[in-house]
Amino acid sequence: MRLEKCWFCSSTVYPGHGIQFVRNDAKIFRFCRSKCHKNFKMKRNPRKVKWTKAYRRVHGKDMTQDSTFEFERKRNKPERYDRNLAENVLKAIPKIDKIRVTREERHHKNRMKGNKVKVQREATKELEQGISLVKAPLALQQDPSLTLPKIKVMVSQQQSQQNQPMEE
Repeated sequence: MRLEKCWFCSSTVYPGHGIQFVRNDAKIFRFCRSKCHKNFKMKRNPRKVKWTKAYRRVHGKDMTQDSTFEFERKRNKPERYDRNLAENVLKAIPKIDKIRVTREERHHKNRMKGNKVKVQREATKELEQGISLVKAPLALQQDPSLTLPKIKVMVSQQQSQQNQPMEE
């Protein structure tokens, strides 16, 4: 059973699924779904479309250079069957998967390192804007430290009233 890769988004195309497009120069393009095929026909660049693997690799969202990817690489040269080699490969597969998972976690952790401060800043800003949703108005009146400071502004009135300070 041969598993192909989608030309546009790099996801797996299983046998009997997807669309195959053959150009006049006999180059074969395989697509996992019509979404990828339509984007290809619209001449979109996969490196500029945010949901593709190519975009994620170019913009540093996924790991690109790692020795564990060498084991998944497609090889066109057939190798002679060797029982010892096959046994060693089957033993190595779980170790390689474990190494890949730890490296991906480390990559993700390094990528998200500066994100924590940003998320906290956004959360405090949202809390300041919607404090009335979290605290009851009565609690806000009793504890003025929960609200933003009030600013006194002079407002000009019409002829009948004189200038009085008002709170905003």
